[in-house]
Amino acid sequence: MDADKIDLTILAELSTNARISQTELSNRMGLSSTAIARRQRTLEDEGYITGYQATLDLTRFGLNTTVLVRVTLDSQSDEALKLFETGIVKCPSVVRCFLMSGSDDYLLIVLARDIEDFERIHRTELSCLPRVSRIQSNFAIREIVSRAVPPAIFGNPVRYAGR
Repeated sequence: MDADKIDLTILAELSTNARISQTELSNRMGLSSTAIARRQRTLEDEGYITGYQATLDLTRFGLNTTVLVRVTLDSQSDEALKLFETGIVKCPSVVRCFLMSGSDDYLLIVLARDIEDFERIHRTELSCLPRVSRIQSNFAIREIVSRAVPPAIFGNPVRYAGR
């Protein structure tokens, strides 16, 4: 299935507010609730929509510090990668992990309460991972943009100031 303009509009609406009702969507789009429901189900079945989640204010849970951690392994063999990836999945403070190109093997996003909490995470979770030869950490000062989806995929490019 190829997504058409109506499907892209539904996806754009859901990506900014997954709780929007099918009735409200149908009113905005000029289609029946049944048509919206059918299209949304098809988008789910075809894998365009893989799930729904709430965005939480993590500071309410005391997670005030975001740390970007670059990890280099002692080897890039399949065995080393598999061992590391099996271990990283078990680290409860890691919210994202990317296999990277370039000089570092992995980039992790870690959430911590503060610097002292990150020290604990570094000591009890990250330093214990198999095949790690180097860990470098950078602390985020402030989040500027947080999007689940880039608006450009829906034909809504972000306009830059002064343009």
